[in-house]
Amino acid sequence: MKKLLFITMLAFSALSFAQVTFRGTVKDSIGAPLELANVIAINKATNALESYGITNDKGKFILTLEKNTAYNLQVSYIGMKTFEETFETKTENIEKEITLYDDNALAEVELTYEMPVSVKGDTLIYNADSFKDGTERKLEDVLKKLPGVEVNDDGQIEVEGQRVNKIMVDGKDFFDGDTKLATKNIPSNAVDKVQVLKNFSEVGQLSSVTNNQNNYAINIKLKEGKKNFWFGNVTAGGGASTDNELYLAQPKLFYYSPKYSINFIGDLNNLGEPALNRRDLQNFGGGFRAPSRSSGTSLNLGNNNLGFLAQQNNRALDVENKLAASNFSYSPSKSLDLSGFGIFNSSKVFLRQKSFRQYTNPDLGIPDEATDQLTKQRSDIGLLKLSATYKPNIDNQMDYDVLARFTKETQDQDLFSSVVGNTVQFEENTPFSINQSLNYYYTLDANNIFAFEAQHLLQDEDPFYNAFLEDKTTYDPTAGSLGLDPNQSGYDINQSRRVKSNQLDAKLDYWNILNGKSNINFTLGALVSRQDFNSNIFQTLDDNSTFEPTPDFNDGLDTNDTKYNFSDWYLGVHYTLKAGKFTFTPGVSFHAYSNSNDQFGNLYSDNFFRVLPDFETRIDLKKSESLSLRYSMTNQFTDVTNLARGIVLNNYDAIQIGNPLLENALTNNIRLFYRSFNLFNYTNVFGSVTYSSAVNQIRSLSDFQSVIRTNRFFNSEFADESVSSFGRVQRTFGKFRGSLNANFNYSKFNQFIQGNRSVNESYRQSYTPELRTNFREAPNFEISYRYSVNNNKQGGRTSTFITRAPRVEFDAFILKKFTFLTDYSYNTQSNPNGSPQTFEIWDASLSYRKNNDSKWEYTIKATNLLNTQSLVQNGNNNVSVFSSEYFIQPRFITLRISYEI
Repeated sequence: MKKLLFITMLAFSALSFAQVTFRGTVKDSIGAPLELANVIAINKATNALESYGITNDKGKFILTLEKNTAYNLQVSYIGMKTFEETFETKTENIEKEITLYDDNALAEVELTYEMPVSVKGDTLIYNADSFKDGTERKLEDVLKKLPGVEVNDDGQIEVEGQRVNKIMVDGKDFFDGDTKLATKNIPSNAVDKVQVLKNFSEVGQLSSVTNNQNNYAINIKLKEGKKNFWFGNVTAGGGASTDNELYLAQPKLFYYSPKYSINFIGDLNNLGEPALNRRDLQNFGGGFRAPSRSSGTSLNLGNNNLGFLAQQNNRALDVENKLAASNFSYSPSKSLDLSGFGIFNSSKVFLRQKSFRQYTNPDLGIPDEATDQLTKQRSDIGLLKLSATYKPNIDNQMDYDVLARFTKETQDQDLFSSVVGNTVQFEENTPFSINQSLNYYYTLDANNIFAFEAQHLLQDEDPFYNAFLEDKTTYDPTAGSLGLDPNQSGYDINQSRRVKSNQLDAKLDYWNILNGKSNINFTLGALVSRQDFNSNIFQTLDDNSTFEPTPDFNDGLDTNDTKYNFSDWYLGVHYTLKAGKFTFTPGVSFHAYSNSNDQFGNLYSDNFFRVLPDFETRIDLKKSESLSLRYSMTNQFTDVTNLARGIVLNNYDAIQIGNPLLENALTNNIRLFYRSFNLFNYTNVFGSVTYSSAVNQIRSLSDFQSVIRTNRFFNSEFADESVSSFGRVQRTFGKFRGSLNANFNYSKFNQFIQGNRSVNESYRQSYTPELRTNFREAPNFEISYRYSVNNNKQGGRTSTFITRAPRVEFDAFILKKFTFLTDYSYNTQSNPNGSPQTFEIWDASLSYRKNNDSKWEYTIKATNLLNTQSLVQNGNNNVSVFSSEYFIQPRFITLRISYEI
């Protein structure tokens, strides 16, 4: 790896030495600098666009050119005559001042070559072809090459450190609520322009009165030949591994016209390459945003999904995935737009994980535990969304959305514990939810705007848990406390649960625009929720009959029938003032809270009033540079399961007892955020620092019986604090782009174990330098190195984990027929319990396509070339530190054929 770094830096230095710098200034006829003028240099010998630039606020630009080469220089600006000049570089750098003159006859500038990057208002436009080298196959491959745009490991798009919430194709929503389906499936050869929409607002009427600074959307403009025609591709392939036959089938079809669009994405494979995994689907929000999101109230409805063992990078011993997804839009008239999508995904996963765990304080007598578990998961998830937007004129807009989600999941686990012995577990859940929203926006006149937003959620969850413990001796103390029958071959424990949630979230906003610099906003809102929770623990005996145990603790309560009602009625006032470069938005909200829970014949209620302030200020240093500071106070409320008095089995070794007297926690949050995108030298910088302090936080009193943990919830009088920061600096040097990502997190929280309080502290820091190239003809590479340190102080135990992870990606377009891609990563992690642990992953593929017009492509792909057997993960949670080994598919090779439509 050191040799590779040396060779890379040597090549970078050699290329830099072979280039000259052209610096200049663009002014108008009276000598005023022109910002955002386009400057391009065309190589006269090859007739190719060699370099480009955009002037900054002082009219300056910079180009990087080859020595001893002839160029045609073009400088353009809307409403002015294009400047053209032929020149030849020598060995010295060049400086020049350019003057442009008015040309009122031109409506817009026509250039011989399109600018790779241009700016129109709040829209940043990338010409996709300027960044392609022929190795791209999907949208993700193009986006990764655009300055200021990142695609993270989860396939989600980020711009200037902010996650992109919406992606559109020719202005039409593409699976609203997620960007991964777009990045992984839209063909790269269909992409003409990538438009990054900053300060994006779903409702044009509110764009002038709402803060959309952190809202980003991307619109993909299709090439002309892709409109009004079906396009896409179909891929099929297969192979064999040491365990089973491998297969792949992925049809992807798209149709776009001005009036309607339809897309279909299919996926059938057992290669560990799912279009969407279970976590993606669980987080697929459908574009819904809660009306109360900025009210200062946070109500947690809980998560009663199964405790699925998560895949690492979509790798496991065996992964089988089936997906069918379709998206449509239809505009029957200019005032009405209809859209929606349907997704069904079925997955089967087989996993194995070995772990070693040490608990917080060695003086508490909790034994170390080694585990080995085999897990089979089955997940079927269906989503259906329908949307309608009616806009009869510019002053009225009504939106309606409905999203239905249906799930059926099971998990079987065979677990061996060095402490508890063999345990067989089974979990099942068939939840469903229906989420609806209705929004209406009305502009009375130029100074008065109204907005009504309402969202209703209906949710039903029914998790079932079963555990059969073969080694009775170790579990006898816990079984005795739970009241189980000991005269059986093993302990067969079951728990059924049912959680029904019904929530209405609505608000009415009114904006009065006082003048061109200020406005005032009044908000009247309500958040009303009802949750019903039922649970029951029972034992299955050897003769298959059931036994209802009575525990000898918690007053003998092991069932729940709890009704939880919550309401928040609030009035908010916010004032926005723009003063030069500053924008101030102070605000306050007045809340009347009421919550109650009814269980075991007792009613517990709490009614109170609270004032929650918030404040935000933003400094627009330049058009693409800003600094913002935000403060908010948040009231956090728990879900029904933490209030329920009866025993809840989260696992055979994790027992929970709720507290009906729990109160809300109060959190103070401060966030400082800086962003800058300099088109003059293509430097992208962003950073954030966040501080949070929580009082009256809900914590657990944890008691261990061996490794069996019982949690009782209470409100802690001790404050918990956290500080987190992240940042990225990215700079483009000709065909090279370097970046540095850094993250830091400090947290301090209070832990209560075996009646002892400890202050746990965690320091996490991570640094990732990266260098990538973007040559049109030559091969390209991306090299990165992630270094992270995790220091933890937990009770009487201190631990440090250090991770070093270099990675190299390489792609080459050879003879305009072959595409070679390879990806290698190496990971080493320190282990407090022994020597460092390492693993490495190497994948590679070679594709053949006769020419750019050929519809057929043939690919051979090798996965896990080094035949790595397992991945390593070391870390910690609130009560323990652990090291784990996660087993993956062995080496396999597949052949694939793609046909382009």
